[in-house]
Amino acid sequence: MSEENKSPFTEHLGELRDRLVRSFIAVGIGFACAYFFKERLFEILIAPLVTAMGESGNARMIFTGLPEAFFTYLKVSFLAGIMAASPVLFYEFWMFISPGLYRTEKKYLLPIVVLSVFFFLLGSSFGYFIVFPYGFAFFLGFATDTIQAMPSMKEYLGFASKMLLAFGLVFELPLVLTFMARMGLVTVDFLKKNRKYAVLIFFVGAALITPPDVVTQIMMAFPLMILYEISIIGAKIFGKKAKSEEEEEEESEPEDDTVDDDSQDDDTSPDA
Repeated sequence: MSEENKSPFTEHLGELRDRLVRSFIAVGIGFACAYFFKERLFEILIAPLVTAMGESGNARMIFTGLPEAFFTYLKVSFLAGIMAASPVLFYEFWMFISPGLYRTEKKYLLPIVVLSVFFFLLGSSFGYFIVFPYGFAFFLGFATDTIQAMPSMKEYLGFASKMLLAFGLVFELPLVLTFMARMGLVTVDFLKKNRKYAVLIFFVGAALITPPDVVTQIMMAFPLMILYEISIIGAKIFGKKAKSEEEEEEESEPEDDTVDDDSQDDDTSPDA
């Protein structure tokens, strides 16, 4: 590798390091602030489970190890720190990608960052308010007079944090596919042609991410199908085809001016 190629590569690594450091600092600040409200945050996090368990007359959680509650509160604070720092995380991510964009495309970065945060929080909220109540009711339905559910703090936090982050990330699908269409990596025809394969991938991915029950799998796969259709609309509006048409219109304007200049030269010919 020549020195000229090494320099940009080193600069990219340095930029990546700086953005990672700023992201870690943002998460750290969010973690420190959230730790002061760790008990309240955990109560909010377990509210869907407590409600579902209350209907069965057993609304208690346990911890089986002495340090389990302490580390659970730390992890809850860390999860809340990630949620609070999500605007910074998405901003640093898109800013790192921005050097590969055209100047006319960089003006969309701020709306993309805002939409990234919006879809992430929307996905997490969907998992918390919609999926959790139905999923917990399904699992607790297997309890009997002799078999009672006694979830631990550690197990519940691992399950809830994975589900919230998973729903938040999968709801980024419209932005990812629209961005890929803008870069020319996919087209509207490609997305329409492979719709059936996308649906299959959604159900397989939902089966891997969610617990092994049909209810939660459908509740993740069905929104993904809707988001995929939104992605097609976004690709149709902001795709590379639309961009190339705009460039052709801009390029055609100077040519018209040239033709007008030639016609003026003809009018001022010696014959006139």
